[in-house]
Amino acid sequence: MSKNKSSESVKVVVRCRPLNRKEESSGPVGGIVQMDLRLGQVILRNPRASPSEPQKTFTFDAVYDGNSKQRDLYDESVRPLIDSVLAGFNGTIFAYGQTGTGKTYTMQGAWLDPEKRGVIPNAFDHIFTHISRSQSDKQYLVRASYLEIYREEIRDLLDPNHSSTRGLDLRESPETGVYVQDLTSCVCKSIKEIEEVMNVGNQARVVGATDMNEHSSRSHALFLITVECSQPGPDGRKHIRVGRLNLVDLAGSERQAKTGVHGERLKEAAKINLSLSALGNVISALADGRSGHVPYRDSKLTRLLQDSLGGNAKTVMVATLGPAPAHYDETLTTLRYANRAKNIQNQPKVNEDPKDALLREFQKEIARLKAQLNHRRWRSKQKKEQVDCEDWGRDSDEEMEDEEEAVETETDDYVKLEEQRLEREKEAITEDQFLLVEEKQKLLGDLRKEQEATEQLTAKYKAMESKLLVGGKNIMDHTNEQQKMLEVKRQEIAEQTRKEREIQQQMLVQDEETVELRETFTSLQQEVEAKTKKLKKLYSKLQCIKAEIKDMNDEHVGSRQELEQTQNELTRELKFKYLIIENFIPPEEKNKIMNRLTFDPEEDQWNFQPLVPAQSKFSQMKKRPTSAVGYKRPISQYARVAIAMGAHSRFRAENIMFLELDMCPPNPSSLDCLAEAATNQTPSQENSPTRNRDIHKSSSW
Repeated sequence: MSKNKSSESVKVVVRCRPLNRKEESSGPVGGIVQMDLRLGQVILRNPRASPSEPQKTFTFDAVYDGNSKQRDLYDESVRPLIDSVLAGFNGTIFAYGQTGTGKTYTMQGAWLDPEKRGVIPNAFDHIFTHISRSQSDKQYLVRASYLEIYREEIRDLLDPNHSSTRGLDLRESPETGVYVQDLTSCVCKSIKEIEEVMNVGNQARVVGATDMNEHSSRSHALFLITVECSQPGPDGRKHIRVGRLNLVDLAGSERQAKTGVHGERLKEAAKINLSLSALGNVISALADGRSGHVPYRDSKLTRLLQDSLGGNAKTVMVATLGPAPAHYDETLTTLRYANRAKNIQNQPKVNEDPKDALLREFQKEIARLKAQLNHRRWRSKQKKEQVDCEDWGRDSDEEMEDEEEAVETETDDYVKLEEQRLEREKEAITEDQFLLVEEKQKLLGDLRKEQEATEQLTAKYKAMESKLLVGGKNIMDHTNEQQKMLEVKRQEIAEQTRKEREIQQQMLVQDEETVELRETFTSLQQEVEAKTKKLKKLYSKLQCIKAEIKDMNDEHVGSRQELEQTQNELTRELKFKYLIIENFIPPEEKNKIMNRLTFDPEEDQWNFQPLVPAQSKFSQMKKRPTSAVGYKRPISQYARVAIAMGAHSRFRAENIMFLELDMCPPNPSSLDCLAEAATNQTPSQENSPTRNRDIHKSSSW
């Protein structure tokens, strides 16, 4: 990894969707959210407050109202992040907000409509277009994975049997950070292939209907893209950079009273709110800066976003809002979380070999020292020239005083002679003046005509050259060049808009700070009026802060009451389960279950050990006790001997003889031998075992 210690804050943008038909018909006309696109401010009005109460104002990196386009959001806020990922950085984009505010639309959009394509499909186009236009000495490898966190369980959406298998485990390594073990990774070579991977995952994702959203996401979805780039370095060897892009579509926070969910949907909402609450705690701890502990392990979502929040990544957070007055509390909570996220500092680094990073730092240091050395040489050369000029000036002052008088006399004589010569030439010129003027005008006219004709031919040539293709180029190359120029212009416009917004925000802050220094008063009355105006302004700010404190206290009380209610429900359910265990489960079985429990410190949870380890299953079966669970009766000594001798699998646990039928018919010779043996039988021979090998005996255990 590179050891660059530069840090940057999380970039936060806010997007507000328009009012839907249901909200327009049920509620009052107009929304509670106003957007100042020029200054990047969101103004929130409390519908339950009096008109005299000041409105709440939040400032972000960029804001987008209901009339904004998907392409504008991508070009201004997301495109620089994708460029950083292609350069070898880690990047994360996640949408945060209440359910039904347009998170999935912002991230995915309408795939078939080019104007409504979201962040994810535009990122696909951006990555593969960049690869197709890169130099021929660069080689790329693009891999994609898709997972969801459903009820705190990680599922692989690209696995056909993900619903029947258990959830995947999280692991952490010093090199790559937190990762998902055994996650499916697909190599993609084109936009079509990666879109197909996305469609397969979307079909397996859990989606449900609520009162607020017909297609509500019931899980957090993460689409992971890894871009590896190999290119030759200054030493002639190939160097590899790895960029990782996390595209996160979070499920929205819900309130049961508004969504009307119950049963399984209610359990899903509880898990969603729990993980989002853990995410909010992580944001608050990072933004505060005073807390030494950041609760990343409270949720699997926060574990996966550990590098994105306060780690080695460049992060863009898109906070989505609903303008309806009924959702004022949720909108205010979203704006507060987004405002806190602005203060999170990340330390992004290029993912490359440490030797490559050290070589790059050495090259930069050498270039800096060379520039410094050249600058010092130039300054010393200037000083030397300045000293030489001063010495020459002091020596020449004395000589100039003696020569001034002689020069003045010579100058006067020369001026008189020149005046006489000019008079003679003037008389000769006046005689031919009319001829010269006519010829000059004629020549100037011809020259103007030739210049105009040349300019017209040049313009026509350039116009035809822009329409025709140059030899050696095909039409695809020409089109790609034009598209590349168009994208460059779009990027320049977006960058200029962003810089203008930042400058305006800085000017607004500086004006508030320096307004006192620039004020001058001509009378006491004018000063009193200015001070009164300032006092009213400060008093309004004080009222806003008091209202903010009151809102925070109310929110804290409400969240505490919700947690207490959840705790009471969990306590009641726990007591009920304890009652079942004490009255209906034998103590021996309970002890067996307790002995199988093990604590996993990485997952921070208790797990069950399997009855038979997978690596020694066959050997473990031989050592089972005589009264093992699953047998119809205890194993007898006869059954043990039969097992040791290789019993038939069908009757392994039964005390039954397995007799094989004698299917070979006797032949005449064997029957004659038997008859002779019967007639000549003696008492000693009766007790002796038979020696006829043609007689087939039945075999048993």
